[in-house]
Amino acid sequence: MNLAGFRVRKSGRKPYTAVLYSRLQQSSARKEVCAMRAFTIDPQSADRRIDKWMLASFPALGYGLVRSAFRKKDVRLNGRHAAPDARLKAGDVVQIYLDDELLRQPEKRDRFLLNIRPRLNILYRDARFMLIDKPAGLICHPDAHEKVRTLLTEAQAFLYQKGLWDSMRPGAFAPALANRIDRFTGGLVMIALTEEALRELDMRIRLCEVEKRYVCIVSGCPRSMSGTLTDWLVKPEGAKRVAVCDRETKGAKLAQTAYRVLARRDGLSLVECTLLTGRTHQIRAQFAHASTPLLGDTQYGDARVNRRFGVEGQALYAYRLAFRFKTPGPLDDLNGQSWEAPRVPFAEERFGADWKRYITQD
Repeated sequence: MNLAGFRVRKSGRKPYTAVLYSRLQQSSARKEVCAMRAFTIDPQSADRRIDKWMLASFPALGYGLVRSAFRKKDVRLNGRHAAPDARLKAGDVVQIYLDDELLRQPEKRDRFLLNIRPRLNILYRDARFMLIDKPAGLICHPDAHEKVRTLLTEAQAFLYQKGLWDSMRPGAFAPALANRIDRFTGGLVMIALTEEALRELDMRIRLCEVEKRYVCIVSGCPRSMSGTLTDWLVKPEGAKRVAVCDRETKGAKLAQTAYRVLARRDGLSLVECTLLTGRTHQIRAQFAHASTPLLGDTQYGDARVNRRFGVEGQALYAYRLAFRFKTPGPLDDLNGQSWEAPRVPFAEERFGADWKRYITQD
């Protein structure tokens, strides 16, 4: 098992997960092949994506390690190499070739859940899910570079410390992300607290019944004051950026973003976006392709414009989320409910504290 990509903090006391990866790295020279663990899927986990099932079932795994496991073909479904978006059925057998220490629930000696001091802006919480306003700069889930200071870990620590989640109970559902946004994008993120809620939210997102609106600042002004950006996006293996194609291309996925320009000032435009599809870096890549890159975006943006305005970090915020269910389900009591982030710092700075006056909800 190659663990060369994992980094361990070199200053201060190491958190549990850093010690774990350090120990695994030291032992990897002695272990050429990891033992296989097999898991039979129960009816409660049916119809879930296999990658999301892994993230929810094994808290020590982060999104980066799960993605790496699929890329290296360390995950099999019923004896065959599995794709991360494969849907599970009751009775399926999942075989995972990772170290046993990564495939277990936290124990009392793993005190990282008690040592974390959660700093969460919780907009809504009930027994099924919680909605958090994530600040820009905080990563959603653990990856190869950060294991502790993540939105998911802080949410799990909050629930654990409040006695709302017993990580020691056999078969206990580990709170899991129902959606996620980029590290340097702020905004609303849902965390499922039950298996049923995760399945329901996942289904509603796939059916486009969870409305996700963003606000951003772009350089220049789009050609039309409102419209829909339609492109095809492809992310080459190992690349950090997605490529944008004007027409359907092999391996590319359709990306659609509805937008409307709210206001213009100093060569910048305040734009509201509604995702019609959910692709990696969708808004950032599409607006850059349209020659109106996001202000502050270091990957897709205009470095000269960013220097001129003295900004760091993309001006993009997932500011509004609404449930628009078309069929009955476990979250019916919240159908039609919407939530908004109380503040969007970059919009306030460039367009005033009352920037929301430009928005007319439909």
